[in-house]
Amino acid sequence: MIEEQSTLNDAEIKRIAARIDRPIVLVGLMGVGKSTVGRRLASLLSRRFVDADEEIEVAAQRTISEIFEDFGEEYFRDGERRVIARLIEQDSCVIATGGGAFVDPETRALILDRAIAVWIDSDIDTLVERTGRRSTRPLLKDGDPREILTRLYEDRKPFYSQAHIRVLSHDGPHVHTATNILEAIDAWL
Repeated sequence: MIEEQSTLNDAEIKRIAARIDRPIVLVGLMGVGKSTVGRRLASLLSRRFVDADEEIEVAAQRTISEIFEDFGEEYFRDGERRVIARLIEQDSCVIATGGGAFVDPETRALILDRAIAVWIDSDIDTLVERTGRRSTRPLLKDGDPREILTRLYEDRKPFYSQAHIRVLSHDGPHVHTATNILEAIDAWL
């Protein structure tokens, strides 16, 4: 598959970066590339990248899987909301969230009010392939990943669609998705 090359040069990226006055928060299902694209996007913007799940694990001194197993999803979502709120207040960074973060009404309202919410969307085949690379996905442990991802996509689509921006992630260099995000933010601002 031939990917469309971005038309952004360094000067245009700097111009867009100067217009962005708040954090960029990446939302979407597990496997869309929030962390990988987020790192690339942060690099293009010369901003700090933060993975909310990693921050949660550091704060809790446990893995996400352990938190889910020991305390349940509701407990996890409460801690996740507090961590995301702290990250948004700290600086104008790029934040990758867990797949369910934007489903929580309080977390979603916070992100929509204080950040630029970017939904990275992808087709199910790509998600199944990407999530199959890691066995640390608590929501995929008990069943067929394709079935679970399809159900999660349908359940979460109404929430993700509330993001300010939607960008498709394809099989190809993540820099293309990152520059597509910049172009979409530029058009949205």
